[in-house]
Amino acid sequence: MKPIAANRLAFLIAGAFFMEFLDGSIIATALPRMADSLGGTAIALHVGITAYLLTVAVFILPGGWVAERFGPRIVFTSAMATFIFGSMLCGLAESVPQFVAARVLQGFGGAMMVPVGRLIVLRTTEKSKLMQSIAMLIWPALTAPLLGPPLGGFLSEHASWRWIFFINLPLGAVGLSLAFLMVPKIDLGTARPFDWTGFLFGALMLAGITASLDQFGNHEAPRGIPLALAAVGMVFTVLFVRHIHRHAHPLVNPATFKIDTFRLVMFGGTLTRMIISAVPFILPLMFQLGFGLPATDAGLLVLALFAGNLGIKPATTPILKRFSFRRVLLVNAVLQAATLFACALLTPQTPTPVVLVLLLISGASRSMQFTCLSTLAFADVPQAEMPSANTLFSVSMQLALGLGVAVGALILQAAGSVLGDSGTPTIADFHATFVVMGVLMLLTMIDTLQLHPSAGSNLAQRKA
Repeated sequence: MKPIAANRLAFLIAGAFFMEFLDGSIIATALPRMADSLGGTAIALHVGITAYLLTVAVFILPGGWVAERFGPRIVFTSAMATFIFGSMLCGLAESVPQFVAARVLQGFGGAMMVPVGRLIVLRTTEKSKLMQSIAMLIWPALTAPLLGPPLGGFLSEHASWRWIFFINLPLGAVGLSLAFLMVPKIDLGTARPFDWTGFLFGALMLAGITASLDQFGNHEAPRGIPLALAAVGMVFTVLFVRHIHRHAHPLVNPATFKIDTFRLVMFGGTLTRMIISAVPFILPLMFQLGFGLPATDAGLLVLALFAGNLGIKPATTPILKRFSFRRVLLVNAVLQAATLFACALLTPQTPTPVVLVLLLISGASRSMQFTCLSTLAFADVPQAEMPSANTLFSVSMQLALGLGVAVGALILQAAGSVLGDSGTPTIADFHATFVVMGVLMLLTMIDTLQLHPSAGSNLAQRKA
């Protein structure tokens, strides 16, 4: 595929990703108004968020096999159409059960849309152009969690909460039309027999972990519930790993972990994505609870991260062509840790321009780290193993996003307990949380140091 066409295709698929990631966070601030309209409570409607996350987690796993069986083009366009239809039903819902059912349908479409969309890009993009394409696919995961809550609050307050979902209809219709025109037919070979046992173990593994993460953030739930769900997830993780190493045609190929770059990115990279995902959760809380800022002002400050995410994009590819992946990842990990430590020094008296510059740098750094890891993960993966590698990467991404919020909340709670606070977190609690996150970011360098200096060199010819 020609470079221009490949870039356009990656941009189209990134737009679909943005819709999916946005819907995971946009309704949180609109729950009170939705509850009044649907005759329920905000807590009851939270089931809609959980149902969406669980559906996405469970049905990410068979995405690679489904693409092999029916073809990525058919699966991607069908998934997008399902997501759009689910969005329409969410906006038309008149009761809580109707809304939850529509969210499940939305989640099913989103679960197929993300891994299959990324697979299309991986299979149609030359290695030398992979960095540009991956960079386009990264911004939805970084920006959607930042834009979702304020956008949801704005639409529910100034229009109607239903527009949170109706806005997907015209955008989705345009995207679906372009997908039919732009997504090529790709032959992935003969599909393997479907691994039903692997799917069952994997689904229960991801459902248990995702549900436990969701319940850790639910202050109404007894502490034993998330721990029990986490235990279920861990048990089925063991069963799933054991199964895929013994089955003749596993749902995902464990041999993919023998590829050094993929394995190191999956382990150290998941921790990195987890820490980065916690920042948009912790920062607004500190600005509101620690600094006493209104929610709107706190949201506007955090948008500096969004500006940094986008601002660094034109420089990402030139930097990676000039320096090695290993060097960029190491330097950037130190920079990201430094911004986290700097956040631990912020106070209500810190001048706003200083805060904005710090968050701008942090946003640029987190974007660079995401792009490096996401590109390097597939640098040495053979085309035949792309579906399996893509599925595993999609699962790790989904879990890292959830783990980031859950771990951020746990560190904040632990800081309060150690410092002797009770009730509302204090500035000291937030400062301690950022210090711990900074230390964890430095620990990610352990895996990076194991990378060969030339890792990823096949993706671009660096300048001397």
